[in-house]
Amino acid sequence: MGSASRDNFLLMETSRTPRETLPPGLAPRGLSRVQAARYVGVSPGTFDRMTRDGLMPKPIRIYGRTVWDRQRLDVAFGELSGGASGADQWDRLAL
Repeated sequence: MGSASRDNFLLMETSRTPRETLPPGLAPRGLSRVQAARYVGVSPGTFDRMTRDGLMPKPIRIYGRTVWDRQRLDVAFGELSGGASGADQWDRLAL
């Protein structure tokens, strides 16, 4: 998914009026639970489990809102492979 389409995908949940829309190409830094789950490509339930298991970062509270830092999600997602290259992971699955 390209950067612009990813940004639009993330904004789908929160865009209510044109005034609330971020400029094109600017992804939100703080993501809701549903947005964060979409961002890493899993369901909200799986994302909750990943957060509980320490695979994803805990959210932060900003006044009454709970948000996940997109940059911290990037770091956590990058660490999921445990340092193995993509080719090595697929090689282990070969019959």
